[in-house]
Amino acid sequence: MADDQERSRMRRSTLGRGAKLATLPLGFAGRTAIGVGKRVGGKPAEAVFSEIQRRTADQLFTVLGELKGGAMKLGQAMSIFESALPEELVAPYREVLTKLQDAAPPMTLRMLEEVLSEELGEDWRAEFKTFDDRPAASASLGQVHRAVWSDGTDVAVKIQYPGAARALRSDLRAISRLGRLFAVLAPGIDLKALLAEIEARATEELDYELEASAQRVFAAEYADDPEVVVPYVLHATPRVLVTSWLESDQSIAGVIRNGSPEERDRAGFLYATFLVSSPARTGLLHADPHPGNFRLLSDGRLGVVDFGAAARLPDGFPRPLGELLRLVSDGDWEGAAASLRANGFLLPHTRFEPAELADYLGPMLAPAREEVFGFSRSWLRGEAARVAIPTPENFSRAVKINLPPEYMLIHRVWMGGIGVLCQLEATLPFRGMLADNVPGFAD
Repeated sequence: MADDQERSRMRRSTLGRGAKLATLPLGFAGRTAIGVGKRVGGKPAEAVFSEIQRRTADQLFTVLGELKGGAMKLGQAMSIFESALPEELVAPYREVLTKLQDAAPPMTLRMLEEVLSEELGEDWRAEFKTFDDRPAASASLGQVHRAVWSDGTDVAVKIQYPGAARALRSDLRAISRLGRLFAVLAPGIDLKALLAEIEARATEELDYELEASAQRVFAAEYADDPEVVVPYVLHATPRVLVTSWLESDQSIAGVIRNGSPEERDRAGFLYATFLVSSPARTGLLHADPHPGNFRLLSDGRLGVVDFGAAARLPDGFPRPLGELLRLVSDGDWEGAAASLRANGFLLPHTRFEPAELADYLGPMLAPAREEVFGFSRSWLRGEAARVAIPTPENFSRAVKINLPPEYMLIHRVWMGGIGVLCQLEATLPFRGMLADNVPGFAD
């Protein structure tokens, strides 16, 4: 009887999730019709489009914030890129977006007991001296509880939501039908590619034993590091991960909301240094750069959590990437064009003048050229509008960059990291970071 009730609850949950997501295109259709009517009535096209964007964002962020699984992962991914959206659109929803980086609704106590009993045994509480039933943190696919392990170690217990895999697949199928809506909200975002990336990474994140293997590598490399702390793994099953507890004051998401200029620069420096240096040190790339995964400790160090998405880079960043960045930063556009073509970044039939490449790539790679660069929302918005938002000038560009599959995840992390640095409004010696850590850049 209890099993029947639980299955019924899960069916209702799935239907409810689908119904919430289904409201998005319906609302969008209604807003579009209203917008067309206003335009016909003489209202400028730009004003109509801006109004549709604003109302679409209102509904989209509200619904995504109420869901877990794929919807929540998409919301977190979008929250990284909020710096690229128009200020008048994103300002009212920045609090919602940054909240998506740090939290999600928790599971019930019954669900908690169910997962822990299945993963650790019916007598699972005997594994702990103490266990706090209240979640200390929650995210898209699971939540974290504070406890004391049987050996007396303060630990974080990460527990996967029941049905997380099913919810993920259901959400991604539903969201894939919302392409028109996202094209209106953020024309520069390729929803199909973003969803494919989210699905691949989130599927890996569902396996906590795989996450544990990556976290062990990072924890061993950063043991006793003066600037970075990675919790070590004590126990792992497919749906439960037990690691040492990381005591922190706030996440980088909190600094984005409330940090002083000095705190923003310090957080940005630690964050950027970790992202660009860790592949050479560990052979892995931390592939989930959203701010909730990076904590600021009272001793000034950066705590890093959530290693569910990690890409293998045994030799660090690919040398051709560093060489290309060096050519661009040195203004060698003919050499850059040859490198792009040799490494598959340009399709064979693509023809253009080096000056066109300089016009297209030069401004967006300014952080690699300047000794000290001030990241900002205004700079990123300008770049997004210049190269991504559809305009007659952008449609007629001769330069069409093709991203080889092996660079897809690196690009995703690079752009996500830049987005976070722009949210922080951090000023950093970014060129020096690249020279120290990216093979080929300083040669």
